[in-house]
Amino acid sequence: MTESAGPALKVGDRVEATTGAVAHGGHVIARVQAGPEPEDGTVVVFVRHALPGERVLIRVTDVSKRFLRGDAIEVLEASTDRVQAPCPLARPNGCGGCDFQHASLPAQRALKAAVVSEQLQRLAGLTREVEVQPVLVPGRADDGLRWRTRMQYVAMPGNAVGLRKNHSHDIVEVTDCVIASPDARVVLAGDPPARDFLSETVRDRSFDVASDGFWQVHPGAPEALVSTVLELLAPKAGERVFDLYAGVGLFSAFLAEAVGPTGTLFSVEGDRRASDFAKSNLADLRQAKVRPGRVDRVLAEMDTFADLVVLDPPREGAKKAVVAAIADLAPRAVAYVACDPAALARDLAYFAERGYQLSDLRAFDLFPMTNHVECVALLEKAGSDLR
Repeated sequence: MTESAGPALKVGDRVEATTGAVAHGGHVIARVQAGPEPEDGTVVVFVRHALPGERVLIRVTDVSKRFLRGDAIEVLEASTDRVQAPCPLARPNGCGGCDFQHASLPAQRALKAAVVSEQLQRLAGLTREVEVQPVLVPGRADDGLRWRTRMQYVAMPGNAVGLRKNHSHDIVEVTDCVIASPDARVVLAGDPPARDFLSETVRDRSFDVASDGFWQVHPGAPEALVSTVLELLAPKAGERVFDLYAGVGLFSAFLAEAVGPTGTLFSVEGDRRASDFAKSNLADLRQAKVRPGRVDRVLAEMDTFADLVVLDPPREGAKKAVVAAIADLAPRAVAYVACDPAALARDLAYFAERGYQLSDLRAFDLFPMTNHVECVALLEKAGSDLR
């Protein structure tokens, strides 16, 4: 079959298909006949609410020149990994917050691992087997539920709240979000927070963070990420470390402790308020220096070197200019904390151009029931003793 130049299908049309591999973003891929005639060729459909290898009835929800989006509204032949979704809103035309409630937890993690591997291969030319590890919290079951510590809802009439549908501004009312912790902090979109800041504790150390500022929403995430970064980098007393996109100083604090009073830690963050919190959070560590400002600009202004670098950029990644600036620091190792595998893979390709190779990769299921996955990549100079 030939690839169609443009589908004849329209929103609302229904078509049967057998699904293929998982795709980045919470979909699986299917190919369907683009029109009624054989010469119309086929078109790719990104299908939600399905799993690889299923025969499903798809309702088209969006049409572009190159592909379609659709929902699996009926499962004709189910995968053995399929389970009953724990939330009745995890369905076509329901809440868009979760992507994989219809898959068992092991299957969810396998799907995420496949996405990370595919992105590494496609965007960075790296062939690597990936395992997505669960992050366990003492006293809580590993069932993928009730983990989210912060929720943002949309206010609805009658004191109701809701969440948005997938790829839509439409809102569906939610009376009980099954991934929300019973004691989750609730914020209504558009409303100012009730409190100016909150305090979080990691390893008996307190971190103040703005009520509407960034902090990991899985209760086990800070410890899992801190311990992984420290293990991979193995910081030594007296070393010089840069923590880029440092937020309120989570990694900075423990890296500063590791390098000790003879070392130096630069905590760089573009959000002024987060940087102000970092100053207070790191005030007892004289070796920690807080540098507010955009990462690329701060690095351009500093004529220096680094032994180690940690970067935890936003979802769009660090990008080429920042990667180049990091390489100019000539660190012996870089720990890259990434919430988007596509951005990570793209930036790994930039690092490779500057002589840094991927020597280790850890992936964590910090967002069960969704398509999101957190990775920590270790980069070392090519020719060094790679792990």
